[in-house]
Amino acid sequence: MSESMPPDTTRAAALLELLERHPRVLLTGPPGSGKSTLARSTATALAGRGQVCRCLAADPGLPGFGPPGAVCLGRWDERLGDWQLEAIEALATLDSARFRLPLTEAVRRMAAQVDEGPLLIDAPGVERGIGGAELLPTLAGAGRVSAVVRLAPAQVSDPYPHERATLGLATLSLPAHPRAHHPGKQLRRQWRTAAWDEYLHSAEARELELAALTIVGAPPPGDVPHTWPGRQIGLLDAGGATLAMGEAYALVGDRLSVRTPPLTGTPRTLVIRDARRSAEGQLGTARPHPRSSAASGEAPALSYTPQESATGPRPVLRLDSLRATLVNGVFGDPLLHLRLRHRKRSLLFDLGDPGRLPARLAHQISDVFISHAHVDHIGGFLWLLRSRIGDYSACRVYGPPGLAAHLDGFLRGILWDRVEQKAPRFEVFELHGERLAHYRLVAGQPMQARSPREVDDGVIHAEPSFRVRAITLDHGTPVLAFAYEPATQLKVRKERLNAHGWAPGPWLGELKQRAQEGGDAGEIALPDGSRQPVAGLAEQLLFAQPGQRLVYATDFGDTPENRERLCALAHGAEVLFCEASFREDQAEQARRTGHLTARACGEIAAAAGVGQLVPFHFSRRHVADVSELYAEVGRHFPRLAATPGSESTDEQHDDVEG
Repeated sequence: MSESMPPDTTRAAALLELLERHPRVLLTGPPGSGKSTLARSTATALAGRGQVCRCLAADPGLPGFGPPGAVCLGRWDERLGDWQLEAIEALATLDSARFRLPLTEAVRRMAAQVDEGPLLIDAPGVERGIGGAELLPTLAGAGRVSAVVRLAPAQVSDPYPHERATLGLATLSLPAHPRAHHPGKQLRRQWRTAAWDEYLHSAEARELELAALTIVGAPPPGDVPHTWPGRQIGLLDAGGATLAMGEAYALVGDRLSVRTPPLTGTPRTLVIRDARRSAEGQLGTARPHPRSSAASGEAPALSYTPQESATGPRPVLRLDSLRATLVNGVFGDPLLHLRLRHRKRSLLFDLGDPGRLPARLAHQISDVFISHAHVDHIGGFLWLLRSRIGDYSACRVYGPPGLAAHLDGFLRGILWDRVEQKAPRFEVFELHGERLAHYRLVAGQPMQARSPREVDDGVIHAEPSFRVRAITLDHGTPVLAFAYEPATQLKVRKERLNAHGWAPGPWLGELKQRAQEGGDAGEIALPDGSRQPVAGLAEQLLFAQPGQRLVYATDFGDTPENRERLCALAHGAEVLFCEASFREDQAEQARRTGHLTARACGEIAAAAGVGQLVPFHFSRRHVADVSELYAEVGRHFPRLAATPGSESTDEQHDDVEG
């Protein structure tokens, strides 16, 4: 630690001395300067003196305690060594600058609840533009503070010296801890999402009649229901006090399905602004959605508009190492496209109608995982076959027993007299219990059986960056479910990248790939034209974190054996793609055809403890009432990653890298 930087105890001592003369203090400074840490250290020291300290966390983007999207009042609990949440005021936004008026009013009302004792107001780290300039004096006035602390690194100048001077308040400047730094947007988003999930840990599903509530804030359009799921909400009683916050997951007509902690009163007002959980499950700021074109300009009537496309929503998820696209939507033929980032490589799970994929994508498909050979899962093989005529390496195809014969039937039904050395080639693997049978298929030649190999713990494919595990389920015929399991992911330390002045680019992808595959010999060309050893760069710039698992399961009956096997495969996965063909009142139809109900889908996801669920393979009879399926799933597992209207805006050319 630098001698010019006082330790935490010294800074806390300086703040304690200030509190003796000024019991209400506003803590300011840039993001990552350590305001929340200083508040905790000070509260601990006060507890040692027998004094009770309170803190008003006024940064809705990432409060030091309590749910994000709110202003939180806490009382230091010496026994727990943490803040005990006393009250919250729902803002349902993470943007303190844009919504600074509601934020200031919330601080004013909360500060008025504290009659005596030390009060620390932890201000947002907004130190830019008019937003920061206005927040400083308004928060000081709303909190009735008599002193302001600025906590910042020594090299960071005060952006508002004149505004601070006009306050006429006692001012204390303290240096940030030398190791304090801005965590970056990605890490802040992860912390924020974890805090939100913790707040919703005991949440329960409920339905709200919107017509019976006063809606305030900035609600999305009522006639565009897909803009509502994932929205953060606040529920207020008749007096305007916040009963709880929650998360919406479906809008049907004027009924909004939400998850909230248990309520202690009757909600009268619904607060909605711009905080929303993304398709990847992260809580962030929602993008504005254009209003309905209703000519009157009044708030549109709440209604559900059926999907114009027969495929329904087309979910797209972005995980650490890939982008997953349900190509044909939730009603079309099953076909999940995994685009491996920075690799110019794709994997397919099932091979239904590939009409939405460009032909040149077929050249970058290295592996295809087929659940079973029903036509809606394998009919796209002709597209793959035709697209791979040329000088391409063999494509690997995995599936249940009998798959090689089915694919060989496709090949034998075509005349191959002119392909010569450009015949499409496939290595086909069939899972037979603990054995993986192997066949080689070359267009125009007889199928060749190769040596089988033993399967260890269901792993049918493995390479340095990922592996794929499979289990067998029952659909009246053997069906495979798959788990994509990436190796430990390598991330870039952006602060070190910036310190060197190196611009990000393809060279980072090359660095991560070579480090992941153990090829740390040789050098990498840097943006400035120099070259450095792979091993040294990896040690400087990269750090590891666990990969995000993805599980794909479709076409299986709701039996205890199937549930047990799938729950074991999907346990703790980041995302589960799972079929939900019918409603619960159609359970007999589901049983007869060997499919799941929406309820069973939700129950399996809950039992497996997955992070997010993408229900799909809906029966086409529900094209006009798809929201009912989502609502049924959501009652048993609310963390849905895709809901009505989540059609991707990606164009076809975005599905392939040139």
